[in-house]
Amino acid sequence: MNRKLFIVAAVAAVLMVPAVSRAHDNDKTVMGNITKVDGMNLMVKGADGKEIMVMMDAKTKITQGAKKIDAKTLKVGDRVVAAGPEAQGMISAETVKLGAAAVAKAAPKTGAKTQ
Repeated sequence: MNRKLFIVAAVAAVLMVPAVSRAHDNDKTVMGNITKVDGMNLMVKGADGKEIMVMMDAKTKITQGAKKIDAKTLKVGDRVVAAGPEAQGMISAETVKLGAAAVAKAAPKTGAKTQ
């Protein structure tokens, strides 16, 4: 009896794996800079130069490092990583991670000695 139960459980587990893996087939992650903020929606320009709409809701987890932050703190120019299901060219964000503040580039040194 225990052997039959084990076999049934094993077969059920094997059959569930493809269904579970397909559940996240439409997930997408975009990393880039915010180009527009419209309420709970962001336009993010990715590394490929394309813009994608990122839609947030009350369930979206927005963080900077380990700290949770409010969506109202996101602004144009911020670097973000947003992830969630994609449909019709838009991401329904489950997570939005705000990057660290951009570091200003050092000005080139003047009066450098040449040889």
